[in-house]
Amino acid sequence: MKLLGKIITAPLDFITKYFKSLVFILILVLLFAPSDDEDIINPPNLAKLYLTTPIFESESFEAQIARIKKNKSIKGVLLIIDSPGGSVSASLQVADMIKNLSAEIPVVAYVQGSMASGSYYAGMYANEIYANRGALIGSIGVIFSSYNIQSLMDKIGIKEQGLKAGRFKEVGTSTREWTEEEYQYLEQLIQEQYKMFWQEVLSVRKKQLVSKNYEDFAEGKIFTAHNALNLGLIDGISSKSEAISKLLELSKVENPIWLKKDRFENYMDKFFDSASSKILSLTMPSLKAIMQ
Repeated sequence: MKLLGKIITAPLDFITKYFKSLVFILILVLLFAPSDDEDIINPPNLAKLYLTTPIFESESFEAQIARIKKNKSIKGVLLIIDSPGGSVSASLQVADMIKNLSAEIPVVAYVQGSMASGSYYAGMYANEIYANRGALIGSIGVIFSSYNIQSLMDKIGIKEQGLKAGRFKEVGTSTREWTEEEYQYLEQLIQEQYKMFWQEVLSVRKKQLVSKNYEDFAEGKIFTAHNALNLGLIDGISSKSEAISKLLELSKVENPIWLKKDRFENYMDKFFDSASSKILSLTMPSLKAIMQ
């Protein structure tokens, strides 16, 4: 049992200990990597920004933003979205970055696969949103969940012990059933987060939304691209090339020159895409974040 436990927990321990360090190193490399000679001769005027993983940190997205802003010649950004959402705090941080960027230069979002929950929160700050006709959009809602493993602990003879100060310090614990007081406290917390979410959608998309009743678009439902368009959650259904054409129109760029990724960034993208795909395939049935 000990060996099995080590096999299961070792990868999680590694991620917990070293993930932030890897992200920090990646940011440093991206920020201080020398520019290509071609970029100097033919400076880029457009860039692609990727929001294509679960949102549990904002540093890697911030690195992409920093690289774009470093190139003063860039006139517009294509935001490519394919994300199921993530934590509240990270989603809000990414949303603020997109909001600030779209206030400076045109940002057109293109939904490749999913724009759900936290990624909708972030991506709605693009100047316009277009989606693949097979994309899934929405899931505007908030969730907080935990297991109750008290019966299992009793069965195998494990008892919890500890000290706490503060009546709600153990709120959300998985080692026992929540008290009614704890449940009500969490319910209030979730409702506050939920209200913030749908009110912000109403504020940002007020001109496009067909209905101003949040229950029509913010009950946690996932919508097809067609239904999302009918609700006003997106601005159009198109191919990526058509979304790029819209970006050219908004940015007034006639001869597009895209900001290129350096060799290291391409390698890291492949690594993280592969790693995240494997993790999601193993955990998707049980993985739940606060804003999903």
